[in-house]
Amino acid sequence: MGDSSVAGALVPSVPKQEPAPSGDASTVAPTAAAAAEEAGARASAGDGEATADRDLLCPICMAVIKDAFLTACGHSFCYMCIVTHLSHKSDCPCCGNYLTKAQLYPNFLLDKVLKKMSARQIAKTASPVNQFRYALQQGNDMAIKELDSLMTLIAEKKRHMEQQESETNMQILLVFLHCLRKQKLEELNEIQTDLQYIKEDISAVERHRLELYRTKERYSMKLRMLLDDPAASKMWPSPMDKPSSHFPPNSRGPLSTSNPGGLQNKKLDLKGQISHQGFQRRDVLTCSDPPSAPIQSGNVIARKRRVQAQFNELQEYYLQRRRTGVQSRRLEERDIVTINKEGYHAGLEDFQSVLTTFTRYSRLRVIAELRHGDLFHSANIVSSIEFDRDDELFATAGVSKRIKVFEFSTVVNEPSDVHCPVVEMATRSKLSCLSWNKYSKNVIASSDYEGIVNVWDVQTGQSVMEYEEHEKRAWSVDFSRTEPSMLVSGSDDCKVKVWCTKQEASAINIDMKANICSVKYNPGSSHYVAVGSADHHIHYFDLRNPSAPVYVFGGHKKAVSYVKFLSTNELASASTDSTLRLWDVKENCPVCVIEIFLALQ
Repeated sequence: MGDSSVAGALVPSVPKQEPAPSGDASTVAPTAAAAAEEAGARASAGDGEATADRDLLCPICMAVIKDAFLTACGHSFCYMCIVTHLSHKSDCPCCGNYLTKAQLYPNFLLDKVLKKMSARQIAKTASPVNQFRYALQQGNDMAIKELDSLMTLIAEKKRHMEQQESETNMQILLVFLHCLRKQKLEELNEIQTDLQYIKEDISAVERHRLELYRTKERYSMKLRMLLDDPAASKMWPSPMDKPSSHFPPNSRGPLSTSNPGGLQNKKLDLKGQISHQGFQRRDVLTCSDPPSAPIQSGNVIARKRRVQAQFNELQEYYLQRRRTGVQSRRLEERDIVTINKEGYHAGLEDFQSVLTTFTRYSRLRVIAELRHGDLFHSANIVSSIEFDRDDELFATAGVSKRIKVFEFSTVVNEPSDVHCPVVEMATRSKLSCLSWNKYSKNVIASSDYEGIVNVWDVQTGQSVMEYEEHEKRAWSVDFSRTEPSMLVSGSDDCKVKVWCTKQEASAINIDMKANICSVKYNPGSSHYVAVGSADHHIHYFDLRNPSAPVYVFGGHKKAVSYVKFLSTNELASASTDSTLRLWDVKENCPVCVIEIFLALQ
């Protein structure tokens, strides 16, 4: 049995030794003492030696021995490791000799050496707090005076650290308050500036309103002078002196002698009007409505309601225009009565034109209805309408798989049960968008549900170019205004492609992360393209460097379904979140937001 060996753990091999008789502790003691002395000598030689480190490891768990126990064959193990091993096998893991639990002995000397090594290791790497805690745990003797001095030092250190912590907290709070104060001061200055703008504009509007009432009063005074002094009627020509075309045939003029009381009645009516205007004038000076003001009409009430519904958006637009002081973008039609607008700020005048237009129109008036029955398709949904460069022809397209071209003047001026197109072109798939070439009346482009982009000759009704690079439905296509041979398309395959009618393949390809809903060229340049995406943003690209957008306009909460340039700098976008937004692509900033359903109520 002494020569036999049993397979055990993979450990460094050592020469085999004969097993000692069970229960013979006298033969083990010299061996245990020698092993402990050897381990202590190696530990004291230096912690950095690799041999010493390996000798202090348990051959089973390969960690520093914990609760060292010595076997009869002279090997040391962790108590739990060797006990667990012997519960399955009866041999030494190192030499393979026969071994039982009765042949295990505590190795006190090795434990003492390991504890000293652990203490030195903690002294080298642990923090002072851990060292102090370890010293207390080891039960080191310490005098009461030393403890009192140590506790006083610790208390002083604690107060010092608390003071530093408080100072740091106060400093952080002070920085926050200074930043908040600076921000609020900036907001206050901005509000004070806005209030000054509003005060100036109120004064200007009230001044012009007063001038308007004075003009009306002077006109009324002239009419009264004409009626009170018949001789003055020769000096002041009046429309009443001429044959009036406002009266029906066979009726007499207002100054006819057949009605002697008519002149007196007119005088009384004019006096009543002048008296009412006198109340209005006095009311203007007190900045309140006339006490005898007539009840406001339904149109005025509706316009005021539209202002209240969009008050926040209008306020933002007014302040932006007033702060920037931009000149009026467009010329609006003026009233018949010319008013001297001295003191009017350019931003206020621009906002007044926008406010007037916004509140004046609440609905669209139908001037004509296109009736184009389709015998082959009952679902005749029109998805795109596009006018030619001269606004003489317009084309429609949709699910009927046909492009139909109509004459605008015929549809408007000649009502009919069914309007026949002048040109009709059949396609293989449902159509999503049309774009008429801005230079040629005979060239029109289309995009369809199969991702195909076609270029058509309207005169012949035939397709001259067909691009099939899109992998999914193409939603939008647009010709460049400045470069008639270039067009751009966007698709559900998350790609924007730029085409040239002189080439069969795409010239530029832009990969994006979301579906493309709409694409539009900037009317002033063939280099810039606006892309409405399903990621709720408008991406503005420079095609000379299409790797990244120049600007990304964010604000919509849902997919941007349509984009359109109103000018070279103004871009309008529509979204499924029921809002219209206006952007300045030059300044990279939003201009205004309009809630669609509220604005059209």
